[in-house]
Amino acid sequence: MQPDDLLPRVRAVLATTSARWLSLAESLPVDLITRPPAPGQWAAAECLRHLRDTERFVFPPRIRAFLAGQDFPSFDPGAQPPADLSRSAEMARDFAALRGQSLALVAQLTPADLERTARHSERGLVTLGELLHEWAAHDLNHTVQAERALMQPFIAGCGPWRTAGYFADHDAEAHG
Repeated sequence: MQPDDLLPRVRAVLATTSARWLSLAESLPVDLITRPPAPGQWAAAECLRHLRDTERFVFPPRIRAFLAGQDFPSFDPGAQPPADLSRSAEMARDFAALRGQSLALVAQLTPADLERTARHSERGLVTLGELLHEWAAHDLNHTVQAERALMQPFIAGCGPWRTAGYFADHDAEAHG
């Protein structure tokens, strides 16, 4: 991806994520959004909590670190305090507010900023452009992960379409 394309594409991905989560969290029943797809896997609400946490503690602070010429530590999602997953609509609204602030921060970046470097405590020397690629991919990854969790009761009930393999890529039972 060319540097001139990266900023508008990242902004487009980041702008759609909070709207998608607001829609999911406000319209789906709590038991569906808090249902893990399989034991030990994240429910959709856990994906939302993680996105909200990284919005608060990871991506915007790292951009500020790049702009200030500072290095930054890694992030341990397991170290974050638990959240009441049944309050997913509230989490989605909180995430949307944080994302609005993040979009304002990203709007200030220029193509020249993409070459700025900082040292990540685990990944070594990284560029701001690489971080922005990771942020967009991270958003999409956890949204797909959440939607996969939401699919499970529907996949389980679709009879011959399931056994025909229509949902083989997303069937948690098939992938353990």
